[in-house]
Amino acid sequence: MSETIVNVKPHTDLRTADFYYELPEERIAQHPAEQRDHSRLMVLNRAEGSLSHRHFYDIIDYLHEGDVLVVNDSKVIPARLYGHVEGREEAKIELLLLRQRELDTWETLVKPGKRARVGMRLVFGNGILCGEVLDLVEEGNRIIKFDYDRDRYANIYEVLSRIGMMPLPPYITEQLRENDRYQTVYAREEGSAAAPTAGLHFTPELIERIKEKGVAIAPVMLHVGLGTFRPVKADRIDEHVMHSEFFSVPEESARIINERKAAGGRLICVGTTSCRTIESVAREDGTVPAMSGDTGIFIYPGYRFKAVDALITNFHLPESTLLMLVSAFYNRDKVMEAYKVAVDEKYRFFSFGDAMLIE
Repeated sequence: MSETIVNVKPHTDLRTADFYYELPEERIAQHPAEQRDHSRLMVLNRAEGSLSHRHFYDIIDYLHEGDVLVVNDSKVIPARLYGHVEGREEAKIELLLLRQRELDTWETLVKPGKRARVGMRLVFGNGILCGEVLDLVEEGNRIIKFDYDRDRYANIYEVLSRIGMMPLPPYITEQLRENDRYQTVYAREEGSAAAPTAGLHFTPELIERIKEKGVAIAPVMLHVGLGTFRPVKADRIDEHVMHSEFFSVPEESARIINERKAAGGRLICVGTTSCRTIESVAREDGTVPAMSGDTGIFIYPGYRFKAVDALITNFHLPESTLLMLVSAFYNRDKVMEAYKVAVDEKYRFFSFGDAMLIE
């Protein structure tokens, strides 16, 4: 079943500035931890109001037999392209593929936007990939129809694997030595313009140990796009509008989640994208149906969670929708206090940074 999820926003007087915190630049992780599961882990226990410091490989101590771990298995594509306007090599273009609308037709973010007018043709990889600007959409994004040698390449993903670059966030200035470090070990379905970063801490060995403990792994999919990392420009947070992203909850995952929840197990989401997917489809009784579609759900303090019992997440940008979601799951003051502790304790922040468990 495919649906477009409409978010009913709770009223709040909270301002975007209420989610600001000071972060020294040196706390922004420029590269992943040497070993994925050796990053640090801050554990917040909501019932006890406690905070403790561990390592990510200790996550297994907080997972119990009968629990279900929900992961986002979307795969990051080399979605950043560099090229030029056809016939004008000096007119350089940078493109970020955000979302496939139809076969080989994508919504994109173009810099500089003024160079990508409707009807223009763009060239990438010395002509391996070309695109025509079809339309201008909200936020100044462009709809572009791509063409390439279909006798040589089975699909656009094969082209991207040759000429595209991994779309690292702008706050990461160091070159990534291995592309798979910006990819979860369970990534499967191509389509994300950014990694679901909470999952970067898992190794195949840790996942096997988790399964051996009697914890089920239930994959869902949300292709990370502009909705996840678009900055909040509104003064009041309830005036911010999320950009929709495509999600899918498979039949088997829905079955596992509902069986485990009915038997008393906890639903633990790995990352805000998994959390948004589950909360997009969850019914009032906490059951989760199989479904796919578009979601623009925006979760912030005042939201009532229907299905998620615990959350594994990274440390997010100030004033971001991700920090607002985390604050909704626990308590804004407690979360902001925990972030201050993380800064003082020299945790590493953002995509390649350390992790937090809220249980």
